[in-house]
Amino acid sequence: MNDLKQLYSWCSIPVDKLESNPSLKVRFRMVHESAQMGLLIARELIDEIKKANDEERIYRAIIPCGPVCWYESFVRIVNEEKVSLKNLVVFHMDECLDWEGQLLAKNDPYNFKTVMEKQFYAGIHEELAVEIKNRNFLEPATMESIREKIWSDPIDITIGGWGQDGHIAYNQARRHPFSKITIDQLRNSSIRIQDNNLDTIITLGQRSFGAAYQFVPPMSITLGVKECLSAKKVRVYSDTGTWKQTALRVALFSEVDTEYPLTLLQEHPDACITATRDTARHPIAENPDWEFKGINV
Repeated sequence: MNDLKQLYSWCSIPVDKLESNPSLKVRFRMVHESAQMGLLIARELIDEIKKANDEERIYRAIIPCGPVCWYESFVRIVNEEKVSLKNLVVFHMDECLDWEGQLLAKNDPYNFKTVMEKQFYAGIHEELAVEIKNRNFLEPATMESIREKIWSDPIDITIGGWGQDGHIAYNQARRHPFSKITIDQLRNSSIRIQDNNLDTIITLGQRSFGAAYQFVPPMSITLGVKECLSAKKVRVYSDTGTWKQTALRVALFSEVDTEYPLTLLQEHPDACITATRDTARHPIAENPDWEFKGINV
């Protein structure tokens, strides 16, 4: 994002003027707080699964490890309403790796498989649970078989969050000084193993480890933008506040930009971004007296 005047103008929009803004590039919803968003995610996904069950068809979903605010509501509603997940096929969108491209320790807090097994699967009553064969965890050893499974039939929904640079899954902005990519290359990016960007590592270190970036996984494996946006519906959510605020503004108002992969949602026929109020607000909008030399308009 090289046009700082343009970025300043987007960040200056008051939070209460986002949802109805005529310049939105993609549908946007704002909720008050995290619990409300978690219930919304759970309810919408469960209703889609129930509809597929009524139609006696398989429902195929790409599911993230975060945001995490919806797991409790999802497990509770599935059990209370006795919603069968036997026809649900889950493709987990990414996983963290160590410096050699290998899986992390089982109880590393960034081992996404462990998190999902504990929080997404474990609480579901056995007679309702997703079949083991339908739980597709992305690992170096499974990437090619998962690629084949994803493209064998349409994906019904992609659920996800976004990163500080607007990355979907681990589709980070490519920052290598000698290897730039085009929008078309980003749009068609597929499953791959990669180094994590320095800004991603610093941000996650601050978020999770008291700025001890040394404990943040340096590599990851991810579904590509091509897989994530192949779904009939794409729904992304964030309740994590400050480190997502600028990426949200860029996603809502910018043309497609390799620096912010989330901007590609505007090309999807049924995409929606949902954020908590704390994530949708922006400090620049709340401080109109701030001056940036040569930028304020």
